[in-house]
Amino acid sequence: MQMSYTFEMGPIRPPSEAMSILLRVTRNCPWNKCAFCHTYRDETFSRRTVEEVKGDIDSMRAIAERLSGALEGRGPSMPTERDVIHRAMGLDDTPMEYYRQVLFWIYHGMKSAFLQDANSPVIPAGELADIIRHLKKAFPSLERITSYARAKTISRKSLEDMVLLREAGLTRLHFGMESGCDDVLEFVKKGVKSEEQIDAGRKAMEAGFDLSEYYMPGLGGAALWEKSARETARVINAVNPTFVRIRSTVPLPGTPLGEAMARGEWEPLTEEGKVRELRLFISELGGITSRVVSDHIMNLLEEVEGTLPDDKPRMLHAIDRFLAMEEEDREQFIIGRRLGYFRAVDDYRPGGELRALRERLIAEFGSVEAGILEILKNYI
Repeated sequence: MQMSYTFEMGPIRPPSEAMSILLRVTRNCPWNKCAFCHTYRDETFSRRTVEEVKGDIDSMRAIAERLSGALEGRGPSMPTERDVIHRAMGLDDTPMEYYRQVLFWIYHGMKSAFLQDANSPVIPAGELADIIRHLKKAFPSLERITSYARAKTISRKSLEDMVLLREAGLTRLHFGMESGCDDVLEFVKKGVKSEEQIDAGRKAMEAGFDLSEYYMPGLGGAALWEKSARETARVINAVNPTFVRIRSTVPLPGTPLGEAMARGEWEPLTEEGKVRELRLFISELGGITSRVVSDHIMNLLEEVEGTLPDDKPRMLHAIDRFLAMEEEDREQFIIGRRLGYFRAVDDYRPGGELRALRERLIAEFGSVEAGILEILKNYI
């Protein structure tokens, strides 16, 4: 008898959820208007039913049980991934990619799950809690269940609903704050005000969640970078989230932000400018215990991370080391970092190859910065 176990998977998840199984609760983004975002641009939002999502969980469990049986029955030699999957599948006609996803999760301990897509808590709290309980029952090994969430959505939920979700087993939320400056939020059509961000963040923290707030240096462009840094720090200081995750702005062609740049309505910050904004932001943080995390390839200075307040001087020192470099060295470091030669300022070594690359970018694009913008388009 042939069987088939499949489950939906959305397009993205945070880097911190790389070892998580992906469970799609909603499809795409219910807001889908942010000027910098291309992920769901031409997609329609829809909610999946509780039974559909539970069916996906049951499929994952069935595949996990088959794979666990195949792993227990292996011989003394280490089997290949393909051998384990073929042994587990038997007559099952499920495409191999689903087995591969679950096997990867098994190898990493089956400890975390991520609820997709952009804003799972937009569904009623009772329904989401029902899904989470089913997930935890199917996989008792789970230690963390995480979701993206819009601050606007959470600000409209009651504290009782948030506690319900936390007690059901949802442990971490990721808020795309981007900026705490109302002028920037309006320009990029974020659909939320800074006071709503504060209310949502405080509510999530009071309910007992780990909270990640995402900040995008450069989103205010050349005109609003200083105001954005200060106002974002104000919001973060008011919330004291568990994590502040840095996501440097990259204007992509085809997005409203990229189009605004092309029309001359928004001037992007240089790589150095985004670092200066980041420095101002960190210097303004105070009275909180958040951990600053630079966990994305878009960030120039990966080493700027640490836990407040103790690591604040070290983070500022790392930034100041970059800013103190001679202009040519800064540009050569930027090129080398973006091409994968370096991970940190400490790794920088000037050389003829970097000088040649710098001259090539200037000759082809008019400046190193213009060339770097072209390189960054391939990062997302």
